[in-house]
Amino acid sequence: VDYIPMPTWKVFMIQFLNIAGLGPIFGAIMGAKFGTASYLWIVLGTIFAGAVHDFLAGMISLRNGGESLPETIGRYLGVNFKQIMRGFTVLLMVLVGAVFVAGPAGLLAKLTPDSLDLSFWATIVFIYYVLATLLPIDKIIGKIYPIFAVALIFMAVGILVMLFWNHPQLPEITDGLTNTHPDGLPIFPMMFISIACGAISGFHATQSPIMARCLTSEQEGRTVFYGAMVTEGIIALIWAAAGVTFYNGVGPLSDAIDALGQGGVVYEISTTLMGPVGGVLAMIGVIACPITSGDTAFRSARLTIADWFHIDQSSVKKRAALSAPLLVVGAVIATALPWDILWRYFSWSNQTLAMMVLWTGAVFLFRFGYPPVCCFMAALPATFMSAVSMTYILQAPEGFQLSTSIAYPVGVIFAAACLVLFVVQTYVRNRDSAGTAEVRA
Repeated sequence: VDYIPMPTWKVFMIQFLNIAGLGPIFGAIMGAKFGTASYLWIVLGTIFAGAVHDFLAGMISLRNGGESLPETIGRYLGVNFKQIMRGFTVLLMVLVGAVFVAGPAGLLAKLTPDSLDLSFWATIVFIYYVLATLLPIDKIIGKIYPIFAVALIFMAVGILVMLFWNHPQLPEITDGLTNTHPDGLPIFPMMFISIACGAISGFHATQSPIMARCLTSEQEGRTVFYGAMVTEGIIALIWAAAGVTFYNGVGPLSDAIDALGQGGVVYEISTTLMGPVGGVLAMIGVIACPITSGDTAFRSARLTIADWFHIDQSSVKKRAALSAPLLVVGAVIATALPWDILWRYFSWSNQTLAMMVLWTGAVFLFRFGYPPVCCFMAALPATFMSAVSMTYILQAPEGFQLSTSIAYPVGVIFAAACLVLFVVQTYVRNRDSAGTAEVRA
């Protein structure tokens, strides 16, 4: 059902669509409001944080028999972390599924007769989720995902070509890193939460084990896991530039988002720059892509619970028994909470999970005997994301709403404490243990 070998190119396409969805489009457009700093974060975050994160999550799972994320976290950070991350991961996956129901269902309702309202399309989406969650991975996901992935890449390349063709005034690093957000939101930590999937995303770590179960060689890992994230970062960079230049500035872009919504902005940019073809691709991007992330979110939740309670998944009845409650809870959340609230809670949970996965990766590298420079390639972005996650939840409207004078120092102290704990638990204790053993010898 879940362990089905597939060609590397197909696994890459599925992984790319799993992790992409609307994140590199919506998140990048929203993040572009912060100015030139957003482009730097997409580039540097993708290379040194997001792709490292995705690669380690996939390879750790691959080396441990395709284990789901909470099991691998527990393997390297301890049993207590495993218990916490089991519940946290399932909750995040249900949130992702709910987020990626409301958006496409609402857009479909606008494009169809009034009789086909939001409830109707949400029901259709959930029926698809049931099938995609229960069926073997090569039956639906393996067949349609590569097609949608090609469409998403083609749309981004088309937008990029039109940017070169029209040659607009693009943002430059020489413009400085001035915060241009119309609402005055601070770059740190808000920008790093807004541009979630376009630079780093904990959600990706829940998808990597799904694809790790379909690989036949570790040599495929760099192409599938690191490569898919780099591809997503490029797409995020294209859309961030397209949003600002199409509307001639951050202010008009913000007004367009308020008037049309993110989906409307994507549709207007695509149809204006690429005509009818762009409109079709935009619809695929805005409707199909979030759905294809939502279904694998529920699938990942099913696998997490199955690994948690050691439930065999060869039986359809057992898969259905796990999937049904998850889908019901997702449906309730999708109808009860507004989309923007859902997105904010998802974004913080997403980046907090990314922080945990990077720390897991750092310990994994240490345990396998890699030199410190390799271990700190995971530990340093983990430290940064620790500061981002803690600072955000302390000062965000949906968090504790504390002032920056409190949130910033606490966030920095928390991140520094995590780094010190990592060094003490690995290098210091390992050195002390080695010294004790030598004395005994």
